[in-house]
Amino acid sequence: MSTEPEKRRGFWSSPLGFALGIFLLIAGALLWLEHRAHILGVLPLLLPLLICVGMHFFLHGRHSGHGGHGDHSQKGDRDAQ
Repeated sequence: MSTEPEKRRGFWSSPLGFALGIFLLIAGALLWLEHRAHILGVLPLLLPLLICVGMHFFLHGRHSGHGGHGDHSQKGDRDAQ
């Protein structure tokens, strides 16, 4: 018996994970080849939506999420009264 613990492999290193990865790669390539005209045709319509979602996601780093929109101005208003 060995005294060293067995190293656990990740899922993608296992034979099942490797086979699944190859299958997904082939399926993705076939889907792209058969449907690229549809995907590229709708891309200009989806681009503004993706830009809006991206801006919303990245610009929320300036404050703490949706709950903090009015907190900064309300504190000053209450102190002034």
